[in-house]
Amino acid sequence: MAKFVVIGGTGLIGSKVVARLAAAGHEAVAAAPSTGVNAVTGEGVDAALAGAEAVIDVANAPAWGDDEVLAFFTASTTNLLTAERQAGVRRHVALSVVGTERLLESGYFRGKMKQEELIRAGDVPFTIVRATQFFEFVAGIADGGTVGDETRLPGAGIAPIASDDVADAVVRAGLAEPVGGIVEVTGPEVYPMDELVRRMYAEQGNGRTVVRDPEATYFGTHLEDSSLLAGPGAEAGEQRFFA
Repeated sequence: MAKFVVIGGTGLIGSKVVARLAAAGHEAVAAAPSTGVNAVTGEGVDAALAGAEAVIDVANAPAWGDDEVLAFFTASTTNLLTAERQAGVRRHVALSVVGTERLLESGYFRGKMKQEELIRAGDVPFTIVRATQFFEFVAGIADGGTVGDETRLPGAGIAPIASDDVADAVVRAGLAEPVGGIVEVTGPEVYPMDELVRRMYAEQGNGRTVVRDPEATYFGTHLEDSSLLAGPGAEAGEQRFFA
């Protein structure tokens, strides 16, 4: 049995990771401000990491302003890596986003890139798991492109993935030897973004009109056709967005 500390362990992905590790017989600590562990301030981090074999960081920024996101990922990652070195943690696993380096118009993705850069520059062995967009956030993407009864979205490809499949990929990375680089995980099917939302609306009985607009942005970023898609060799999740 090994001890794993899951940063963001009470959230969507983190709670699933904690449950999977515990079911496999490991000690899994759900570390979050609500459990007394704040990676941004450092509160409770040293105590949580005592005796840990691995840290799995799936935390997300609580605010999405450009400065807030950058400050969050810079502080939390720096504090974690420092504490991990002192505690003798053997590996660091972080959840990131497929295509981060192609999405840097967005302050959020600049924050994620900073996180990745800090991990790469550190001396704790690591694996970065990059995932495509979760099923749970497709509705939010649609809402972000909606004014009144019209939703305007680009036709760029998107391969939504189930959060359960993301959690499985993160756990696999946590149990394996660190790769010192990136592992990508993707949904099993690719859709043009506007067509994905159009079909979702049809199944929901939502009367909004979906318009393909090449100038529409994704979290403030203009997309190329493959900006959000994983490369060759990515692991594919099993669950499909439409039954």
